[in-house]
Amino acid sequence: MADTSITGRAIFEGTASGRVLKSDVPLGFFGHLDPETGVYREQGHPLDGVSIKDRVLVFPKGKGSTVGSYILYGLKKAGNAPAAMVMTECDTIVAVGALIAEIPTVDGLDLTNFEKDQSVRVDGGTVVLV
Repeated sequence: MADTSITGRAIFEGTASGRVLKSDVPLGFFGHLDPETGVYREQGHPLDGVSIKDRVLVFPKGKGSTVGSYILYGLKKAGNAPAAMVMTECDTIVAVGALIAEIPTVDGLDLTNFEKDQSVRVDGGTVVLV
C-alpha cells in the first residue's frame, strides 16, 4: 500500500515522525498532563494513564485553561512533549503552546484518516500516513 499524504493548515511548521496516539475527544492540558512524566491523567478519558512523549498526538481540539500553553512548553523542556500534534481545530491555547514549544502542529484534518499506532510523518502542513 502506498503512503497517503493529506494537507492541512500548519500551525507550527516543522518536521517530525512517530506513531499515532489518537483521542476522539478533546484534550485538556492544564491539570491533566504532567510535564515531568508526559502522562495524561483524566478519569474516564481514553488517554488516561498514557504517555504522550514522542507520539504524534491526534485529537479534535484542546479544552480548558490558558495555562495549557505553558504545559506544552514544560513538556518540551522536560523532554516529554509529543513529536507532533494533528487536530481538527486548533484553538489559540494549543497554537501558542505549539509555537513556544516548537512542536510541529497541523489542523484542519479529518481524524478518521488516522489509526492508533500508525506511523506518520509531519512536514509543514502535510501529514504522510505510512
